[in-house]
Amino acid sequence: MCGRYALSRLPSELVEEFELSADRTKGILPVDWNITPTRDIYIIKNNKELHTASWGLIAPWSKDREQAVKSQSQAINARIETVHEKPTFRNAFKSKRCLIPATGYYEWATELGYPNKQPFFIHSTKRFGERDQTLLFAGIYDRWVDANGEIFESAAIITRPATSFLEKIHNRMPTFLPKERYSDWLDPEINDVDEIRKLMEVADPVANLSAHPVAKLVNSTRNNGPDLIAPIELPEPETLF
Repeated sequence: MCGRYALSRLPSELVEEFELSADRTKGILPVDWNITPTRDIYIIKNNKELHTASWGLIAPWSKDREQAVKSQSQAINARIETVHEKPTFRNAFKSKRCLIPATGYYEWATELGYPNKQPFFIHSTKRFGERDQTLLFAGIYDRWVDANGEIFESAAIITRPATSFLEKIHNRMPTFLPKERYSDWLDPEINDVDEIRKLMEVADPVANLSAHPVAKLVNSTRNNGPDLIAPIELPEPETLF
């Protein structure tokens, strides 16, 4: 799964990096090195426009805000295998797809020989200027309207089975798309399920990704700051990649 990630980019930086057509965010979100579910995040949707949404897809049948928030915590990720079938996700998958920018994301290793779960930070190996390229998770979004007519947009990250070195850290990972598929992914007119699913088929899911261990400061949602993604040295377990 992907349950925590970081984003240190301003809207203007995302617009420049991905050549977006418009910034339609609701103000600038704070730089966040420890994003948790239900927080406001940036998403790219429609004609490559940058918007704000809440992380965790609100179940369409939610009757009030309390139900809506509760449903979000259960829908931060959608599995690539079933996103087209699950009632919470299937309508959004057909016509409301998005890309979710991240500096990188965290996973906790359980099978590398360490006594406790060890956090790792996964990020791009490619560069944009003097920094790493921003990752884009494949995602879906939807709109929910409360009893007062207020509109809430929410989003979920599509995950897939991890492969290669990432499989040693966790058995799931976010889904990444080749750049040439972004336009089709964001196009609401493309709504054939089989065609959409083919967009997520890639030869190498871990292309241009790297992972390094980080301090357990990230374990607490109260901690924030660039020190959370700083590499640390670990004693060698039996094997490490």
